[in-house]
Amino acid sequence: MPTFGFQIIKMEISVFSDEYFMREALKEARMALDSDEVPVGAVIVCNDIIIARAHNLSERLTDATAHAEMQAFTAASDHLGSKFLDECTLYVTVEPCLMCAGAAFWTRIGRIVYGTADPKRGYSLCGTTVLHPATTVTKGILEEECARIMTTWFEQKRDRVV
Repeated sequence: MPTFGFQIIKMEISVFSDEYFMREALKEARMALDSDEVPVGAVIVCNDIIIARAHNLSERLTDATAHAEMQAFTAASDHLGSKFLDECTLYVTVEPCLMCAGAAFWTRIGRIVYGTADPKRGYSLCGTTVLHPATTVTKGILEEECARIMTTWFEQKRDRVV
């Protein structure tokens, strides 16, 4: 087939970016906000397919451990029929706390992508050795949007108290 002096370049374009999946986690965070839960949302992705969606349910379940990540780990493990999530990526709007990072270790999650840091309770305060050595981390995806939803929640809480 003649190319008439042009070079043919084959490109693959995927709509499935870190930003795409973080927007899905933000949808979950908004659901938490609407339910007066701490607005953290999470999705777990395997082979570009969302296999778990979750948001904080601590108030609704009266369970301090019902964080978005914990709910997502349970749903993803159930979906895959495995306790190990090494081929999966966790997208979460806020940096996981130490409890959730510990659970991430035990699931052997392949990758964690989070939006905004948690300077008071984030796992990185204790060092990255909390995570499984094979887990990679990407920070700051849609950071402003993820931080804004947390700020909105805290402002609403303050307004109710005043």
